[in-house]
Amino acid sequence: MTSRANGLLLGIVLLVSFTTGTASRIFAISLPSIAVGLHTDMVGISWALISFQLATASLSLVFGRVGDVYGRQKVYIWGIVLFTASSLMCGLSSDIWQLIIYRVLQGVGAAMIQAQGRALAMDASTEESRGRAQGFMTTAHHGGFLFGPVIGGFIIQYAHWRGIFFFLVPLGVTATALGLCYRRLHESAVSDRPTNGRAAIDYIGAALLVATTLVLMGILDRQAMEALTATWRTVAVTALVALVAAFLARENYASSPIISLTLFRIRMFAFSTITLLLVSIVLSLTLYLLPFYLQDVLGLTPSFMGMLFLSAPVFAATLSPLGGAISDRVGPTLPATVGVIIFSGASFLGIQFEPSSHWILPTLVLALGGLGSALFFPANHTALISSVPLEHRGVATGALYTMFGLGNVFGVTIGNFLMTVAFRIHSGNPDVLPTTANQVHFVSALQDTFLITTGIAVAAATCSVFRARRRPRP
Repeated sequence: MTSRANGLLLGIVLLVSFTTGTASRIFAISLPSIAVGLHTDMVGISWALISFQLATASLSLVFGRVGDVYGRQKVYIWGIVLFTASSLMCGLSSDIWQLIIYRVLQGVGAAMIQAQGRALAMDASTEESRGRAQGFMTTAHHGGFLFGPVIGGFIIQYAHWRGIFFFLVPLGVTATALGLCYRRLHESAVSDRPTNGRAAIDYIGAALLVATTLVLMGILDRQAMEALTATWRTVAVTALVALVAAFLARENYASSPIISLTLFRIRMFAFSTITLLLVSIVLSLTLYLLPFYLQDVLGLTPSFMGMLFLSAPVFAATLSPLGGAISDRVGPTLPATVGVIIFSGASFLGIQFEPSSHWILPTLVLALGGLGSALFFPANHTALISSVPLEHRGVATGALYTMFGLGNVFGVTIGNFLMTVAFRIHSGNPDVLPTTANQVHFVSALQDTFLITTGIAVAAATCSVFRARRRPRP
């Protein structure tokens, strides 16, 4: 590709990465206003959030394979179109059910986008600048995290909650137009051609993967499991085991599997994937529990707490290109591992929390999380995607977002479980649930939870070290 086409392609994926990052935060901050506007309750509005997450987590890997077979650019542009159109329809929704349906479609579009974006950024960069390209992608996405709440708050206060969806439409239209211009500039892009004329989509494997992901996320959701009887819980777990076995068997024998299991024989890919899953658990758990400590224990106001939470995306957005450049110079293992070690240090600081701690201590935990993200994510994503053959880059990118989504769900589930067990031990009551009404026991449970979280982070650092190629013995 020419440098002009490369620059345009990279600009497109950066714009879309910023848009999706903004969309996630802009929706989260508008939940109360949307609930009032559509006359629904917390359960109803939560499904508008969950439906999007289910669609992206279950379909990212599938669309990664679709992009590898039929062309990443085609899938990417159609994903932008679907995301933009569904955003418009979300803004026009007249009730919560319409919003949920359009949020599912928005999630499908996001899955199509996510599964191609980082692979296309790598296609647009030279071998010597892959890390920097991934760093810019992280900067764009975390830039959306940083500005999304501000934009959303301004729109809700001075316009209407529907405006948060309409705001995304011109960004999507611009990205679509630029994508079509790129296609005209470089219609014969090698990276967009099917790499194997005999390759096809394994629809049975895709259906099994989607079903497995949905059932797994349902099992990990405490409210969903509590709503089931003991018999149905057993049925759900049994179904999950059967689906996993069926999916692995199908992928092992399919001529064109959704994900070739041989990819996990690639040391860099396998350990980068496991490390990402563990890091996602650590970050999700931390971000889930910290608001309860900041607001209900330390007594901080929501607005001040929101300011503290900006520390993570500020570090991630500003320093990620540097992390990518370091990866280009010394390889991905060192910066990624240092990033995970920083996560471990942040979790260790959580063990020091006390009911009377100063707010600077949890803010330092957040800031270290942003610094670790700047070093870890560009390097790890570069390692994960570049370690596989070109024809599997879409699958690798899809696996990246699937692991990240599952890690987020695992983090919340593990956080709830650890807090419940520890709180019951410290309170001496086997039936009580964690509550900040008893701050001493709550903070003690929080300390124990962060102790386990530190262990998970150390395990992630160990996996990150093991991803390096072994030197042959002399």
